[in-house]
Amino acid sequence: MKTFKTILVSLLTFITYSALSQSPIDTVWKGSIDIMGTEIGIIVKFKTEAGVLSAKIDIPEQNANALELSKVLFENPKVHFELEAGPRTAVFEGIYYVDSISGTFTQLGATGRFWLLKGGAEKKDYETKFPEDLPYNSEEVTFTNGENSFAGTLTYPLTQGKHPAVVMITGSGPQNRDEEIYGFKIFAVIADYLTQNGIAVLRYDDRGVGGSKGKTVNESTTEDFAGDVLTAVEYLKTRDNINAGQIGLFGHSEGGIVASLAAGKSNDIAFIVLMAGTGVMGIDIIREQSKLIMKADNSTDREIAGYEKMLDKVYEAIRDNKNLNDIKEQIKNDIIENFDDLPKEQRKGIKDKEKYASDVAEMTIAQFSSKWMQYFLRYDPYDALTKVKCPVLMLFGELDLQVSPKQNEEPMLKALKYGGNTDYKSVIIPKANHLFQEAVTGSPGEYASLKKEFVGGFLETVSDWVLQRVRVVK
Repeated sequence: MKTFKTILVSLLTFITYSALSQSPIDTVWKGSIDIMGTEIGIIVKFKTEAGVLSAKIDIPEQNANALELSKVLFENPKVHFELEAGPRTAVFEGIYYVDSISGTFTQLGATGRFWLLKGGAEKKDYETKFPEDLPYNSEEVTFTNGENSFAGTLTYPLTQGKHPAVVMITGSGPQNRDEEIYGFKIFAVIADYLTQNGIAVLRYDDRGVGGSKGKTVNESTTEDFAGDVLTAVEYLKTRDNINAGQIGLFGHSEGGIVASLAAGKSNDIAFIVLMAGTGVMGIDIIREQSKLIMKADNSTDREIAGYEKMLDKVYEAIRDNKNLNDIKEQIKNDIIENFDDLPKEQRKGIKDKEKYASDVAEMTIAQFSSKWMQYFLRYDPYDALTKVKCPVLMLFGELDLQVSPKQNEEPMLKALKYGGNTDYKSVIIPKANHLFQEAVTGSPGEYASLKKEFVGGFLETVSDWVLQRVRVVK
């Protein structure tokens, strides 16, 4: 879940290590940090001179360029470097995979993931071609919902006539129109495949992202996003080349919640596809995904129990409409009490335990204070699902640790059945993670190193189901 970002500052020292005259990582690497689900773009440049490896980092979003990294180390396949900023030192521990580097990022006790691709993300043919070279039409479009304006891409077949269409809805947090995660342009790939099969696709930047302006995602709620989607549908209905009676929705993760909300409010939605959609309250999603991911990442039972205890305190305060600052001291005391459970290397880098606990408590409160997060934690999608009368395709990844099929499939099926829906289907895709890549464990820690492509059969499953419910222009 994308909720807050840690600010990296630039007070640095420079430490190097002896290496060969040139290292295989000597080049520019582009990627991002993902901490508590929020992505911050980074560019890292490694360079070996006189047998000494050094590196610099750019953080464009923070207007920070050429910041020197310290303790730069490459012992194939291990990669280590640090961004020193007094007590806020950020530590990167990664693994080199020839064309990518991925691993963990730690700062002030908060742990996330980072990924880097050699020279930047690999591009597929549909991304490198000019619009006139694509096997379909591609058009930049805009539409508005109140004070929010949206920029997107509409792709549609070359054949003349009114085409069926799909509106793409991203998962939680600020996402661009391609829903690009760790270099994998999820929605761009889906749009390319569906459009080549006769279906127009509208994908757009989220609120406050890219070309879209207005309130940010964190200032909004899931219900606000449903309003954005319905506005997108209204825009498509004005197009001469779109069949207004055959417009569907495709939502990924939280986007599945949004799709259900929108479909329950409009009779104009022809179908919905829910890719890792949820069927239980947000707090239950967070509890389950935290437990599963921490287990996959070899956290101890005590660490998991400690996090669940903290999460329960935060949720109780939100549920009872209390000020989260009232529990900040409790969280701080719990961190101090469990300080010795931290990894030895992490403890060694913390000089002031009291300040460390205070900083982490502050960050925790900030994480759960956004309007979006508080709405999400309390929201139960069951009621909205009972109001969905159009055809529904539910897709789950067998190894998804963020939205567990065991937790979510049954409640969703029950809601649709209770609401009287007679056309719905659920498919669990073998070996698929939350992004529907072919995975090993399903942990988010694998995302960056896996191939930037869907598990075999995923795209065909989506396309075949949609094509059975629409009329394609020949």
